[in-house]
Amino acid sequence: MLDSPYVRRAAVSLRLLGIPFTHRSLSVFRNYDEFRAINPLVKAPTLVLDDGSLLTESGLIVDWAETLAGRSLMPSAPAQRLRALRLSGLALAAMEKSVQIVYEYKRDADKRDAGWLQRVQQQLRAAYDRLEAELEGVDDWLFGATPTQPDIAIAVAWGFTQLVVSEFVPAATYPLLVMFALRAEQHPDFAALPPV
Repeated sequence: MLDSPYVRRAAVSLRLLGIPFTHRSLSVFRNYDEFRAINPLVKAPTLVLDDGSLLTESGLIVDWAETLAGRSLMPSAPAQRLRALRLSGLALAAMEKSVQIVYEYKRDADKRDAGWLQRVQQQLRAAYDRLEAELEGVDDWLFGATPTQPDIAIAVAWGFTQLVVSEFVPAATYPLLVMFALRAEQHPDFAALPPV
């Protein structure tokens, strides 16, 4: 489902690369058996290739799509690529920490680990603090006139966090991220794949 930041990251990347695909909105919870019939791992995202083989993990799906498209969503100059990798890593960490918080709150209240939750919330805020600082002076996309992988990852991560755990990362604290994500969501390839 597109409310998963990993599914949405892969889907937006496929669209930006011009790779046609059909999206099936299946929940790993509500549609478990149907999903399991497609992929016994019940892992989202799952890309079912034309030959029936499966590819999971958003980064691997993006890598394969870039191979098919013959171009990358990452800058090629070493300094820019390093920055793009660093920013993508921060956004992926924010996605992961948001997911961890969601899953911890699925546990019964008496089974939740308050210390773990506090640590994960600190890690989540640390990722967004760094991303907010990195967006200083950015008026459009990070590396030119079109979205790159860190643009996708940052916008998708922010949108997901605001959708599921905004109380831990108040938008008012991160005005640059808010504006950056708003610009991204207006891009046709983002708008075509809303998170809900």
